[in-house]
Amino acid sequence: MRFALETRLGMPAANDFADQLTNRLEAAGGTVLREDEKPDMVLAVGGDGTMLAAVRRSLGWDVPVLGFNLGTLGFLANAEPSDLDSVAERLLNGDFTIEDRLTVSATVGAVNAVGVNDVVVEKIDSTRLVSLDVSIDGLPFVTYQADGLVVATPTGSTAYSFSARGPLVDPRVEALVMTPVASHSLFDRPLVLPADAEIEITVARDRGVRVNVDKGDLGELGEGETVKIEQGPRPARFVVLNSRDFPGLVKEKFGLD
Repeated sequence: MRFALETRLGMPAANDFADQLTNRLEAAGGTVLREDEKPDMVLAVGGDGTMLAAVRRSLGWDVPVLGFNLGTLGFLANAEPSDLDSVAERLLNGDFTIEDRLTVSATVGAVNAVGVNDVVVEKIDSTRLVSLDVSIDGLPFVTYQADGLVVATPTGSTAYSFSARGPLVDPRVEALVMTPVASHSLFDRPLVLPADAEIEITVARDRGVRVNVDKGDLGELGEGETVKIEQGPRPARFVVLNSRDFPGLVKEKFGLD
């Protein structure tokens, strides 16, 4: 089995663990690729940010991804460094399942990007609100006066969307969640939409915004310009070693009694 590694830069513990992981996999007959060749699986070593980078690579190859959690919350990772030996054995023996996760696509002009977490449309000038016209499935919805808008997948509902008071959504639910950030509008509630909804966000005033997909810069929009957001063309594929119910995972990560 051929593996590609995505390791958090500037984190000595991640580099050390990546070396241990490489040695363990290769000793058991696996191959860790040093070049950008297509692997059978991408392994992430770090936190959720590293996992997002690994997912981007895995989407390009249409292969599954597994994360080893060396971060804090680690919602996206399914393996712990202390389980290295058993995880390596299970991977090489095919003792795992694959879980598909909804992705989200954003298009600005001719430029497109796909993410597993969210699309964020946010103000550039930190001192001024932006005005955003939202249409859903071709029908006008509402104009937000806010710092921005987040359109998240269920996977991304535990990230920025959650900090903006959006709901936590079980990844098994096929939906997109639109959450305003610091809204000054009368309507400021998150909205849960079906996965196949098409969302268009247009800048309504002369205050520009920046569009990010999984924290990656897609571009800037000026007055009258639009970003189109919809379900991604294919799901992200997550390796599952030990199935965990979502409420139980939330309890664990947030230390709830």
